Amino acid sequence: MNNLATSQTEQLAQQLQFVNCSVDQGVAQMVLDRSDKHNAFDEVMISEMITVLEHFALSPECRVLVLKANGKNFSAGADLNWMRKQAKMDFSQNLNDANELAKLMSVLDKFPKPTIALVQGAAFGGALGLICCSDIAIANERASFCLSEVKLGLIPAVISPYVTRAMGQRAARRYMITAERFDAQKALELQVVHEINDDLDAAAEPIISALLSNSPQGMAWVKSLLSTLEGGVIDQSTLDHTSERIARIRVSDEGQEGLNAFFEKRAPQWPTTTDFHAATNNNNHNASGQGAK
Repeated sequence: MNNLATSQTEQLAQQLQFVNCSVDQGVAQMVLDRSDKHNAFDEVMISEMITVLEHFALSPECRVLVLKANGKNFSAGADLNWMRKQAKMDFSQNLNDANELAKLMSVLDKFPKPTIALVQGAAFGGALGLICCSDIAIANERASFCLSEVKLGLIPAVISPYVTRAMGQRAARRYMITAERFDAQKALELQVVHEINDDLDAAAEPIISALLSNSPQGMAWVKSLLSTLEGGVIDQSTLDHTSERIARIRVSDEGQEGLNAFFEKRAPQWPTTTDFHAATNNNNHNASGQGAK
C-alpha cells in the first residue's frame, strides 16, 4: 500500500469530528460517527463528508467506497439544532446552506468509483439522498425510511432528483406528500435498496470482491455514461454518443488490457494509476459534444 496515500487518509481522519475515514486494500470507508445524535446531519458533518469524498475521489488507494454509519441508526436526517439555525437565517443564508447539501449529493452521485451504502435502522430525510446517490445499497431488516419534510412545512428539494430517479415519479409523489414511513421490504420494492441482509458487511463482501476485479476505468465510464442517459431519450445523438464511447474505450489502455487478458485466458492487470477524473471528464465532455440526452 502507498504509505503516502495512507498517511494522507490517516491525517484527514484525525481532523474530522463527525465522520471517520480509512482505506485498506483498495476499499475505502466513510463512516458517519455521530451516533449520540443518530448521525443527524449538520453543516459540520456535511462539510466533512464532502471533504472525505473529494479526498477519496483523487486517492489512488481507493478503488471502492463503502458508506456506513456507527450506532443503531444510519441517519435521522437533519440535526435539530441545525434546523433551529436555518429557521433564523435569511434567504441568502439559507441558499448558501442548501447549496452545501446539494454539493454533497452531487459529489457522491458523481463519485468516479463504485459506492456501496450499508444501511441499518432509521434512514430519514437527507439520508435517503445519500442512499439513492450510492451505486449499490444494502439494508438490514429493521431499516426504516421516511421523507418527513412536509410534516415540518418543508420539502425534500435537494435530494428529490436522486430519490425520484431511484423510486420513480409515481412512488415519489406518494412518499414525499404523505411522509409515511416504509420498511426495508418496501424500500427493496421501490429500488431504494438492492438487498436486505442483517449482516451488512458480509453481504457487501462478494460485491466488493467483484468490483475490485473489474476495470477501474470501465466502471468510472459506466457511471458517467449512465448519467447521460437519464432522460430516457433514444435518438440519433444517443446512438452516436454510445457508439463513440465503446469505440474510445476499446482502444484505451485498460480496454486493450481487458481484451488481451480475455483472449490470453489470464487475469487482467489493471493499471494502478488510473486517472478517474480524466476518464469521467472525458466522457462528460464527449457527451455534451454529441448532444447526448
